[in-house]
Amino acid sequence: MAPAHEPAGGAGAEWDEEIELLARALPPDLAHALHERTDPSELLEIVLDLGREPEARVPGREVLLADHPVSASDLEHVANNVGQFGDDNRAGIERTLHRVSAMRNRSGRITGLTMRVGRAVTGTGEIIRDIVVSGQSILLLGRPGIGKTTMLRECARLLADELRKRVVIVDTSNEIGGDGDIPHPGIGRARRMQVKTPMLQHAVMIEAVENHMPEVIVIDEIGTELEAAAARTIAERGVQLIATAHGQTLENLLVNPTLNDLLGGIQSVTLSDEEARRRGTQKSVLERKAPPTFDVLVEIQDRDRVAIHMPLADIVDTALRGPLLTPKIRLRTREGRVISNVDAPVVVTPEPTPAPPSPSKPLGIFPYGVSRHHVEQTIKELELPVRVLGNLDGAGAVLTLKNHYRRRPDSLRQAESRGLPIHILKSNSVTQVRDALSRIYGVDRHDEGTTRALAEAAAAIKTVKSTLRPVEISPQNAYLRRLQHQLVAENELSARSTGKEPQRRLRITPSPEQPA
Repeated sequence: MAPAHEPAGGAGAEWDEEIELLARALPPDLAHALHERTDPSELLEIVLDLGREPEARVPGREVLLADHPVSASDLEHVANNVGQFGDDNRAGIERTLHRVSAMRNRSGRITGLTMRVGRAVTGTGEIIRDIVVSGQSILLLGRPGIGKTTMLRECARLLADELRKRVVIVDTSNEIGGDGDIPHPGIGRARRMQVKTPMLQHAVMIEAVENHMPEVIVIDEIGTELEAAAARTIAERGVQLIATAHGQTLENLLVNPTLNDLLGGIQSVTLSDEEARRRGTQKSVLERKAPPTFDVLVEIQDRDRVAIHMPLADIVDTALRGPLLTPKIRLRTREGRVISNVDAPVVVTPEPTPAPPSPSKPLGIFPYGVSRHHVEQTIKELELPVRVLGNLDGAGAVLTLKNHYRRRPDSLRQAESRGLPIHILKSNSVTQVRDALSRIYGVDRHDEGTTRALAEAAAAIKTVKSTLRPVEISPQNAYLRRLQHQLVAENELSARSTGKEPQRRLRITPSPEQPA
């Protein structure tokens, strides 16, 4: 924890009305400290635990709001200044999107509060606008706090205000439309049905269809078998569904016996001997029971980056027969442009070959899902001054496998955020490890010249199309750079030369003209 007893720029920052309402729910001394020590635009949540110092959380750190522990009277003060807590131990502040969640002891007394800041962020739905307006049902997945509810809210506003559709939001914890009887303006003209208790969400979903003639129903956090069944009923009535569910990836849902009904359900089927031979499979195979409830599944990988699985029925069928298809990637630039893969993405090594490491400063390699023994054996054979690490600390590169990279676990996300090159192997074999390390550290020098320069550019082109991230390749002379530029142009990407001779090289980037 990084305590901050000095002002953090908060005193001069502008506190909008909704953030101010959250601050006013705090005891006066904590509200004053919040103003002094935090920037309202960065505030994520406030944590109050009985007997511990209160803290505000901002990106990357925590800020202490007092040097004395939270008392029972502090918790009671907040509880009295927010809305009523429901059966899910959540409350809100009227006409805002903030969420206050309580922890209780065995007798029901509040012993902790998490005050999470809610913001209506416009534009987050633009990255999937074409799918939203097409009328297809969409399921959103992603880790907690990634922005699923924010995107859900923006989709509801887009459909209600811009397309003038009849949109009904089933708002179980008042996170989409805010606390109180009058919904937050962030949902636009969409109507909102509140849910008395989370156990009744499935019933309110059906009530919304039967009583209010919606064209679109928006639901947050489908998590039970009854809710999955209600979603299927709604879809079968021809109503567009936009919802979130528990889980981060398509693979999570496939192995979730409660929620895989959203994907059409999975059943084991025994084939005849003849059919098994024809398919080239075992006699017992997995198949989809019914059409998926949703047409499209969107994994929110980052604030401005999503992976799209569509058409979902075909994706699920393929996954049950073998490996998952690599999804289409879309990202939203700082300028608001949305760019996406044009061709089917191919996972390849996403970074160019760096120069050999200096013996005095050996690089560390972090193998994620790759045999440490294979890596150590190859390092010994090639006599590389490289250390094999058990985590990202000190790593200069990461080795992983295609299936791990596709799931994008936290370790690989952190590696990407640190700018570390991630080298993807086709299989967990000594040969693949040797080829990768030879490339990384420049052991094989037999293909220098035109062929090597164009091969490196071709690999970088595949990387850019797959990851939608820029790639710099090795320095070349003016003639070879011209050939590389031509290859980039033929593949409808952009490139520019950067650096000074003799270190001048190409930086290949996604083309802004690629269609979303």
